[in-house]
Amino acid sequence: MRTSGILLPIFSLPGGYGIGCFDCEAYKFIDRLKQAHQHYWQILPLGPTSYGDSPYQSFSTFAGNPYFISLDELVEKGWLSADELPPKEENTTIDYAALYNTRFALLKKAFQRSNITADGEFQQFIQEKAYWLNDYALFMALKDFFSGNAWQQWPEDIRLRWQNAIDYYTDKLQENIQFYKFLQFIFLKQWKRLKAYANAQGIDIIGDIPIYVAYDSADTWANPYLFQFNEKLEPMAVAGCPPDGFSADGQLWGNPLYNWPVHEQQNFSWWISRIASCFELYDVVRIDHFRGFDEYYSIPYGNTTARGGHWEKGPGMKLFHQIKASLGDKKIIAEDLGYLTDSVRQLVKDTGYPGMKVLEFAFDSRDSSGANNYLPHNYDRNCIVYTGTHDNETMLGWFKSILLEEKDALRRYLCTDTQDDLKLLDKSICLAMQSVADTCIIPMQDWLGLDNCARINKPSTLGGNWCWKMTTNQQNDALMAKIARITAIYGRTSDFAAE
Repeated sequence: MRTSGILLPIFSLPGGYGIGCFDCEAYKFIDRLKQAHQHYWQILPLGPTSYGDSPYQSFSTFAGNPYFISLDELVEKGWLSADELPPKEENTTIDYAALYNTRFALLKKAFQRSNITADGEFQQFIQEKAYWLNDYALFMALKDFFSGNAWQQWPEDIRLRWQNAIDYYTDKLQENIQFYKFLQFIFLKQWKRLKAYANAQGIDIIGDIPIYVAYDSADTWANPYLFQFNEKLEPMAVAGCPPDGFSADGQLWGNPLYNWPVHEQQNFSWWISRIASCFELYDVVRIDHFRGFDEYYSIPYGNTTARGGHWEKGPGMKLFHQIKASLGDKKIIAEDLGYLTDSVRQLVKDTGYPGMKVLEFAFDSRDSSGANNYLPHNYDRNCIVYTGTHDNETMLGWFKSILLEEKDALRRYLCTDTQDDLKLLDKSICLAMQSVADTCIIPMQDWLGLDNCARINKPSTLGGNWCWKMTTNQQNDALMAKIARITAIYGRTSDFAAE
């Protein structure tokens, strides 16, 4: 079955109080997706963000972002009053500093008025999620108590999780611990209701998870033995990518690496729990940096660049055999972008998961072989094609930044001589939609014809990322009719006839 969808992060939804959330605008967007005859809504990771605001650097791989909680629903419950809410403004960017300084105070008021601890559903929730929730809630309460410092800077007794310290702080910080459990309860309740609505409209949710966890996270603090740490709980090596034609120093991500032998000894139980948790939230899961399961790049801790790193073998199919044995067949997308070895390609093939193709990668002037795997005539069906992802320029922005010879190559491929970038954008979207790829995902910014002012993320930069918000009037009937028509022309819907 040929399908298509739209990529739009939750935080980029219009409306809300400074950031997109699970309010009425999210439901309206689902209605728009149905109107446009789309099958998928792809989002970015839902975890609570830390410094830098990246959803790929979260305080927990299991928890949800409290910023996405609908404040309007808390008013409906009587836990907040309407005059306590910030003004609703149609902003096109997110001010995370302002959110951090105001949102938690509002959420704390709602918690204090909720009497949530007497709620039987809440009690059931904290029992069912205890395997990660207890550590996470204590971790966040401790971060507040220690002025936001990373756990590596906490006093030795609680940093090393001595039992007497765990008991002491659990008692001392009980109210704040309950607050963080309350946030997760409300987050999950609101999200599940939104997802159920999407599914009822025929829309499946594609979620996204990073392969690695953040160093300053509840995951590493609670489970240090699962990572390559020394006796001081410092990383022995960290993640990144080697130098290449795009970066002379490579990329130093800094995430701790997994202690794969320990994971294997435990039958990958942490990963099984993680994937199972993901499929409570999503219908399909995209795993970022999939090649890291075949081989991962290991950089000695303390290095200032990725130059001194080397490749190590990952768990390969052993992990995915265990996932299938424990959870059955799951719909997973392998993010297999960038330089791939034969063994990485074989791993993706062995899993049977669809890989990814990005149209912006197809016209690199440094590849004149015609064998570029991102050119649509080289696709196989079992893949997902994108014009670009959250890490790429918008297509319109890309047109303005690429070499003239690369833009000419795109025109030749499209059999057009148009000098109008908006027309070239439409033809590029159609190129992705008409490809043999089973699924085509177009970022909302490309459907809207926006330039790099709407770019989501510029990798290896700090500040100004993860900030773009759509406005309410940008998603109109005319645009949805256009999307529906193109979707039908290229056979990606079964319930709409091309006009």
